[in-house]
Amino acid sequence: MKQLILGNEAVARGLYEAGCSFVSSYPGTPSTEITEAVAKYPEVYAEWAPNEKVAMEAAFGASLAGRRSFCGMKHVGLNVAADPLFTISYTGVNGGMVIGVADDAGMHSSQNEQDSRHYARAAKIPMLEPSDSAEALAFAKLAYELSEQFDTPVLLKMCTRVSHSQSVVETGERVECVKEYKKDIPKYVMMPGNAKKRHPVVEARTKALIAYAEEAAINRVESGKNNAIGIITSSTSYQYVKEVCGDTYPVLKIGMIWPLPEEKIRQFAASVDRLVVVEELDGFIESHCRDLGLTCTGKSEFSCIDELMPLTVAAKLATPWQTGIKLEDVIPPRPPVMCAGCPHRGLFYTLKKNKITVLGDIGCYTLGAVAPLSAVDSVICMGASVSGLHGFSKSQQGAMDGNTVAVIGDSTFMHSGITGLVNMAYNESNATVIIVDNSITGMTGHQQNPTTGFNLKGDPCAKIDLETLCHAVGIRRVRVIDPYNLKECEAVIKEELAANEPSVIISRRPCALLKYVKHNAPLAVDTDKCVGCKACMKIGCPAISIVDGKAKVDETLCVGCGVCEQLCKFGALQSPKEV
Repeated sequence: MKQLILGNEAVARGLYEAGCSFVSSYPGTPSTEITEAVAKYPEVYAEWAPNEKVAMEAAFGASLAGRRSFCGMKHVGLNVAADPLFTISYTGVNGGMVIGVADDAGMHSSQNEQDSRHYARAAKIPMLEPSDSAEALAFAKLAYELSEQFDTPVLLKMCTRVSHSQSVVETGERVECVKEYKKDIPKYVMMPGNAKKRHPVVEARTKALIAYAEEAAINRVESGKNNAIGIITSSTSYQYVKEVCGDTYPVLKIGMIWPLPEEKIRQFAASVDRLVVVEELDGFIESHCRDLGLTCTGKSEFSCIDELMPLTVAAKLATPWQTGIKLEDVIPPRPPVMCAGCPHRGLFYTLKKNKITVLGDIGCYTLGAVAPLSAVDSVICMGASVSGLHGFSKSQQGAMDGNTVAVIGDSTFMHSGITGLVNMAYNESNATVIIVDNSITGMTGHQQNPTTGFNLKGDPCAKIDLETLCHAVGIRRVRVIDPYNLKECEAVIKEELAANEPSVIISRRPCALLKYVKHNAPLAVDTDKCVGCKACMKIGCPAISIVDGKAKVDETLCVGCGVCEQLCKFGALQSPKEV
């Protein structure tokens, strides 16, 4: 049956059809929908893990037991899972194991623009790279075949444009694949004596995979009318090349991005006058071509920064191409902001008001760095706020103990904030961590996490109690506040910063966008009382604007949280009944 589906949904369908029975992932845009989609198949056990390292280790455990398994993450999540990744390359697998990683060229929702292809080469693991939904489905199935044929985990590399675009796929039936578990200490116990014997196995496997890459149908040559230029490309870059060039030039379309073929590339280069590599981010294919002794053009023409676009490809290849669409006006910038009623807004307003240094983390609350709040001083990676706070505090030798906090979300705290807090307790940091608990994993689209009491499928499960957990790792001072209450926020923050020991504040209020959260009536403005002082604008709420010198509330956005009401000294912001 033919269907029009997202690339991520196509991967999920491929996992299902291939007989995958175990999925463990951590949500991360643009990879999240793979796991959400596969969870809808009753034949597949699917879960959200606390972090990517746990997800990969769980998927390996399922593979060891003889089941086909999958773990999914975004590119920075692969950093977290790198430890097991490199060693699983040595052990190999039992049941097929596929690792989905989604890159984010253009940084639509990420803090860096790293190229995951380097992980495949460094870990000596094959990587497949689809360019549309049909290939996403087919490559997911092929990945399991390669995994079991070559005794290796296989990386399946997606990217934002493939993950979140739709194209036609043809679905098939599910196959069941189960292998028997057999104890094998030399293969699976990676102490030095065994690991030394496994490394030559990995090198031999790479040679065998190169031989496969030479003949693999997913590395294909598409003929062109003009051999003046020959283009090597993959993923979305392939789509742009075909869109602007059609069949003008011959194209070597790479589907297995590692290991790359050698003779196939040499033969293709010999058939054209000039070799051009079109790829996003780093010159990965280009470097391989140069290692083969070939002369080619790549990053000198196509930047290693940001996404490629069809217009860019057309310009660099001197190919006439018209979109038929022209924008006469300059599109105004639309910086991201926290939603109306976001529970983080009142907290960040209080931190800024008191000129507190804030080490931030990854989540919706990263937007606390955006004007007019501008309350966050640093954001690095998941969990870095807590660990960074400890180093900041210790290095200052107490000089800023009463004026510095870490802010981290509930899901991010479970992901990688706990160990930082253990370090603070163990090494006696005199600092305060604020856990912004909005009762969901918000930034990636409302996924459950260990603190919500529900699993991936929405079924009730064990709920981690943050207060008890913080006490258990050695933090004696743990306070809970409502971020809608600005006076309470300020009082508790000042008290904890004044304490001479590590402390935790849990700022607890559910995300305003959760469907079960009930809101108050939108506020209204008494124009007779409003003096146009703009105090209400200091919180950066999108529901508030200034029109004709007076505050105006957009009733379609306002949730009646009352934070702005607490800022108005003139009582101009009130409930509709009062007005």
